[in-house]
Amino acid sequence: MSGLRILVPVKRVIDYAVKPRVNKSQTAIETTGVKHSLNPFDELSIEEAIRLRERALPVSDILALSAGPAKSADVLRTAMAMGADRSIHVQVDTEKEGDLEPLTVAKLLAKVVAEEDRNVVILGKQSIDDDAHQTGQMLAGLLGWSQATQASKVEVEKEGSTVTVKREVDGGTETLRAKLPIVITTDLRLNEPRYASLPNIMKAKKKPMIKKTMEDYGIDIKRRFKTVKVVEPAPRQGGGKVEDVDGMIGKLKELGAL
Repeated sequence: MSGLRILVPVKRVIDYAVKPRVNKSQTAIETTGVKHSLNPFDELSIEEAIRLRERALPVSDILALSAGPAKSADVLRTAMAMGADRSIHVQVDTEKEGDLEPLTVAKLLAKVVAEEDRNVVILGKQSIDDDAHQTGQMLAGLLGWSQATQASKVEVEKEGSTVTVKREVDGGTETLRAKLPIVITTDLRLNEPRYASLPNIMKAKKKPMIKKTMEDYGIDIKRRFKTVKVVEPAPRQGGGKVEDVDGMIGKLKELGAL
């Protein structure tokens, strides 16, 4: 198989517009009866994979993958409605096993990359539930591939062998150039994801979705970390007003800031 063979991992998370609440036992965020949707950073990844194809680049296959409960199939259908060619759902009982840790996900993706003969992985820089921001970097390390994190622009040469990625850093913009294969993580300024049209939503129902388990890939999902307690952040204290500069300086001295 020639051309760009893209893997786009996606995750089902609490919708970004929902205010998370801690459960009564203070062990996790309450998810029962809460609206879930596709992780926003993963929407950018799917959109970018589709745009690479629309630029007349040699994209031979776009494969979406999600590891999670049965309802994760919903986000895979969304990915295929947007333009992914097919998908793999790795079924995980998160109610029993808990959420997968970044290293576990990276090991799974490395197995899929090898099995599906991928040469590009485009994934969100983080998921908005745990904000770990680790999976892409871990995957690149496991594969020994080039990596470009927090991409704000991606360009691939016509022959599809060299990738140029621009990323925002503290001092401005950094430009990276690398040969395939490569792992790219996406940032919010990369693109504006499209809405899936009704005809494409209907077509997505006919696209192949393969069901797998972690055991099929030989991945141990045993957790290495234990959540001790989850609490709401302390409410912010109200500010105060001062009459003039002298009053401000006096207040700062009072607070020990000067």
